[in-house]
Amino acid sequence: MDRRRFLIRSGGAVGSLILIACGGTSGGSVQQPQPTGAAGKAAQGKTRVVYWSSWGGASGKALQKLVDDFNASQKEIFVENQYQGTYEETAQKLAAALAARQVPDMASMSEVTWNKFYLNGSLQNMTDYFKSANMDPKTYVSSLIEEGTKNGDVWWVPFARSTPLFYYNRDMFKKAGLPDRGPKTWDELREWGKDLMGKGGAKKVFAFTDAKNYNAWHFQGNVWQWGGAYSNEEFDMLIDEGGAVEAGEWLRKFVHEDKMGYMAEDQSIDFGNGICATTQQSTGSLGGIVEAAKFEVGTAMLPEMKKFGCPTGGAGLGIMAAAPDERKQAAFEFIKFLAKPENVTYWSKETGYMPVTNSARESAEMQAYFKENPNFKVAVEQLPKTQPQDSARRLVPNGDQTIGTGLERILANNEPASQVFKGVAQQLESDAQDIKEQVEEKQARRLRTA
Repeated sequence: MDRRRFLIRSGGAVGSLILIACGGTSGGSVQQPQPTGAAGKAAQGKTRVVYWSSWGGASGKALQKLVDDFNASQKEIFVENQYQGTYEETAQKLAAALAARQVPDMASMSEVTWNKFYLNGSLQNMTDYFKSANMDPKTYVSSLIEEGTKNGDVWWVPFARSTPLFYYNRDMFKKAGLPDRGPKTWDELREWGKDLMGKGGAKKVFAFTDAKNYNAWHFQGNVWQWGGAYSNEEFDMLIDEGGAVEAGEWLRKFVHEDKMGYMAEDQSIDFGNGICATTQQSTGSLGGIVEAAKFEVGTAMLPEMKKFGCPTGGAGLGIMAAAPDERKQAAFEFIKFLAKPENVTYWSKETGYMPVTNSARESAEMQAYFKENPNFKVAVEQLPKTQPQDSARRLVPNGDQTIGTGLERILANNEPASQVFKGVAQQLESDAQDIKEQVEEKQARRLRTA
């Protein structure tokens, strides 16, 4: 099976499993057992909380330190961190666990997947936990906590949040005689292209990426910048109209006519190796890119066109509704611990993710870090201008891969954006039907119980 067909099938499996997991078995009325683990004696006599996480490598080590610190800070609760793979792998395993009625107590969920678990009733409303703990949700950065809030109730709290950033090779920019800043518009980047590929020594000006590496997330900002949208909140698909098509055509011409851009399998690696002068990548990749690069790295807010556009990304934390009350309360105690300023600051500095609470962002330690690392501060300055992603990627099963594989056809095959996005819109419309029914049913239930 080729990679594209595998991605489409495996991505669709997540959506299918999530839909299977609804039907009333995961809404919390029936408490379900935990998955097994390796806690052993360490958890004896304590309330054991099973946490399914999505970070390996350096970020995984930083997370485990926070878990260990929490476990050492008190004697009543033991959190067992069980790594499950990527965001998508974690979501797929969680959906399968819900269907099998054996669930963790809390889990990491991306900005896309959490909405689907909310819709099928798998998440615990945390509003009363905030009240009983005398903890104000406004502790978190407003734009981030609002993403996890529905009708005034908190269902998902921010933890590892990011935005895309514009990265540029400061050494190449200097050689090309260009200002030490990101371009104000994408057309300005095109104007700089000849100098970057000439005096600057770049093989290409900009590296786009493929569906596997979330090109649909990155392109969301482009669509808004050109005044378009993937869809509206009523699930009308707009990707084959106006600004979205204009943005897609700009990409196609930049790659195939101007010969300045290309599709990289991993834009971070290509940028770090000096193959391209610029790229777009997550805030969470900043530390790794700076460490790998043999040149001075610069970051900037995303370029504009008709207006500014930038999505938020990354992951937050959800408590499972099917867990027993004692374990749900214990899981929230861990969430409270993670929100302490010193812990938010530690996590941000170790991983590159944005500080998600106001107190951490404004702390002396974080401000000193911003001063020493101005590249990191760009994401925080850009955050107030961001917005949640369109429903086509957030909620439609396999929406990310449907959009992403369409972009691959434009970037790799030189297919016209209008032609590609027409088929993408049709597929999204078809795949949105079940989710539309879920949304309508949840709204109707809320009105009946109001």
